Amino acid sequence: MASTDYSQAAAVPAVVPPAGPVLTAGETARTVQLPGLGLVVRSRAHTAPRQGGGEAEPAMFVHGLGGSSQNWSALMASLADSLDCHALDLPGFGHSPPPDDGNYSIAAHARAVVKLLDAEGRGPVHLFGNSMGGAVSVKVAAARPDLVRTLTLISPALPEVPPQLSAVPTALLSVPGLPALYARSTREWAPERRTTALLSLIYGDPAVVGETARAAAAGEYQRRFDLPYFWDVMIRSTRGIVNSYTLGGQHSLWRQAERVLAPTLLIYGVRDKLVSVRMARRASRAFRDSRLLTIPGAGHVAMMEYPYLVDRAFRDLRDDIATRARTGAADGTVTSTTDMGTAAGGS
Repeated sequence: MASTDYSQAAAVPAVVPPAGPVLTAGETARTVQLPGLGLVVRSRAHTAPRQGGGEAEPAMFVHGLGGSSQNWSALMASLADSLDCHALDLPGFGHSPPPDDGNYSIAAHARAVVKLLDAEGRGPVHLFGNSMGGAVSVKVAAARPDLVRTLTLISPALPEVPPQLSAVPTALLSVPGLPALYARSTREWAPERRTTALLSLIYGDPAVVGETARAAAAGEYQRRFDLPYFWDVMIRSTRGIVNSYTLGGQHSLWRQAERVLAPTLLIYGVRDKLVSVRMARRASRAFRDSRLLTIPGAGHVAMMEYPYLVDRAFRDLRDDIATRARTGAADGTVTSTTDMGTAAGGS
C-alpha cells in the first residue's frame, strides 16, 4: 500500500438518518462521503481542557469482523478527558453501506481508514484496532507512518497458522457453500440465541453482560442480520482475513508489523477464543517499539470487557513517550520490548 494509492478528496458530512446508530450520552455521529464509499463515524469530543491549552490529540478506533463503532463506546468515554475520539463503521458494517467496488480485503479496509484520515486532516492519530481492525491498523501504520502517532492493538488478527480450534468455525465462513448451509440450519434461531452464541465467542465471561445490554445487542444483531448484504459482507471480509494469512514477502502482515514506526501497545485476553494469547510474544517481538499487556479474564474484546485496564495501559504508553521526549530519545528509536505484565482481571 503506497501513499499514492489514496485520494485527498474532501469529506462531505451529512446528517445520519433516523435509523442510524444508537448513541450513548455525549456521542455524536456523522456520515462522511468519500470516493466509492460512505462511512458512518461515531465521535466523542474531548471533555476537559488539556494542561497547557490547545486541542486534544485525535484518536481513531477500528472495529473487528462483525463489529461496529459501538464496540468502542466504553473506551472512548473513558479516554474523553484526554483524547478527541472518533470510531468508524467500516464499509458494510454497522451503519456504513457496502463500498461501490465490493472489496472487503484487509487492504481495502485500510484504504478506507486512510481516505477518512486524509480527507478530514486528522493525522497523526492515536490508532486503535481490534481483531480484523487490528490487522487493518497495522497496514495503515506501516504504509502511512505520517498518520499514526501511536498504535494500540487489541487481539489483532495477525497470521496464526494453524489457528486455535475455537477459531476454526469462524474461518469456515470463507469456504464456499458453508455459509449458506449455516444460514439454513440456524434460520429459526431467535435473536437472543444468536446473541448468546456471539457473546460466548467473544467474551471471556459472557455473564458480565447484563440483561439490558443483552436485549440491546440482540436488537442490533437482528437489524444487521436483516440487511440484504449481511452475509456477503461477512463472507467476503472473512475471506479477506484468511487471504491475508497466506500473503508472503512485503505484503505479509508480520512483515508489515516490522515496518511500523509508531510506539505500539499490544493487548491480549487469556480467554480469547479467536486470537490465541500464545501469539502475544511473537507480536511483541515483531513490532520494533512495543509494550505487551495480557488480561487473564478477557476474551476477544478487552476494550468492552475491561475498558479501564485498556485505558490505563494506553495512558502508561503516552507517559512513557513523554518521558523519552524529555530525556532526549529520538523519534523512531528502536527499543527493547517492554512487558507491561499480566493485569489482574479474572481467574
